Amino acid sequence: MPDLPEAYASPLATRNASPAMSRIWSPAAKFTTWRKLWLALAEAQRELGLDVSEAQLAELRDNLDNIDLASAAAHEKRLRHDVMAHVHAYAEVAPAAGPILHLGATSQFVVCNAELLLIRDALTLVAEKLAAAIDRLGRFAEAHRALPTLGFTHYQPAQPTTVGKRCTLWIQDLAMALEEVEHRLGGLKFRGVKGTTGTQASFLALFDGDHAKVERLDELVTEKMGFDPAKRFPVTGQTYPRLLDALVGAALGAAAAAAAKLATDVRLLANRKEIEEPFGKSQIGSSAMAYKRNPMRCERICGLARFVVGMVQTPYVTASEQWMERTLDDSSCRRLTLPEPFLALDGVLDLLVSVADGLVVYPETIRRNLAAELPFMATENLLMAAVRAGGDRQALHEVIRVHSQAAALRVKSEAADNDLLERLRGEPAFAGLDLEAVLEPSAYVGRAPEQVDAFLAGVVEPIRSRYAGRLDAAAELRV
Repeated sequence: MPDLPEAYASPLATRNASPAMSRIWSPAAKFTTWRKLWLALAEAQRELGLDVSEAQLAELRDNLDNIDLASAAAHEKRLRHDVMAHVHAYAEVAPAAGPILHLGATSQFVVCNAELLLIRDALTLVAEKLAAAIDRLGRFAEAHRALPTLGFTHYQPAQPTTVGKRCTLWIQDLAMALEEVEHRLGGLKFRGVKGTTGTQASFLALFDGDHAKVERLDELVTEKMGFDPAKRFPVTGQTYPRLLDALVGAALGAAAAAAAKLATDVRLLANRKEIEEPFGKSQIGSSAMAYKRNPMRCERICGLARFVVGMVQTPYVTASEQWMERTLDDSSCRRLTLPEPFLALDGVLDLLVSVADGLVVYPETIRRNLAAELPFMATENLLMAAVRAGGDRQALHEVIRVHSQAAALRVKSEAADNDLLERLRGEPAFAGLDLEAVLEPSAYVGRAPEQVDAFLAGVVEPIRSRYAGRLDAAAELRV
């Protein structure tokens, strides 16, 4: 296709999207799909006995990609109607087929059905990239299944977990989002051939009142466009139900939120110098502060994800404000709310895969940070051990409480090491206990390593199997 004239210059924010996703939402894909739909309609009409010649069909087939966008733009400027502009542009290169082009159809025959086809392709790409991210993160979780690390609740130190177990929480969110995307794909329906207000009246007139042929026309076009005829909307107004856009958008929002949760955690862990995203050898973190290692990929994930999540609401409003069989205030809005979340999420997922592919772990820092808090975590075990040695539980609790508070204050006010164990060694009730034995980090992670193993087997492996052969292709990194 030639360069786009100004009238068809895409307003979409494609900078963050991959070439594959950009192609799906490109003017070229849209207008070529319109022509495929016009061809499928004409083919089905000929098969069912209407006066459509094979020569006319051949002309339509030969010019599917021969789209003169400048001509279409000129027609649209004159007609103020995008679909009729392309009807005229198609008829210019297929003049013999002009008289039967768009026969009995409304604009939404091409617009809605094309959008459903593009949504199907875009959701498929999203699902593959989610699976690729899950695959990479699964490898990371397996590699660090048993590496103890400090847990956090309320972003305050809490019971230890493992690096791999924390990663399974990220994967679980992504797997839930993938399930939503797959559900939308599995339930996606074709609008089909429904006519101006969905009654198929124009087609009933074309077939002289033969209801069976009208129904068969709907089935044939659906089949020709690659949909199962059983997956058609049984009824529509002029458009397919706009609630579908909202449900698809919500699935995209779930994927974006899951990615942003992971990216946020990585940003927090980078501040603790425990885990960080890949950082290029020549990468610059700051134009002023040369030492900085800003987590720019995770920051971009969070920013783009915020946009996707923010776009979830508008399609619900559009769906709720459709008047009767249709109102046109959906059109201009949907030119943004339909493709833009896909394009932004595509960028999110490419970044996510690149982060998952190159996460850097600093085990010694993780151990040091855990060791600074572990004496506090160990106090309950110390209390139980001292009771078993003959001590009074309530008196021991008070001893531990006083020394714990003093040790915590010293750590904060003097930036000193945690000296709780040294303090307790001076207490007669703890003198005979092996205090060091209770500080083995692996003793505090519960079943975290085993949970990782079970999660990988029960959640990650089935996803890998479903997307076998597509994981690497979906993970072509663009950062």
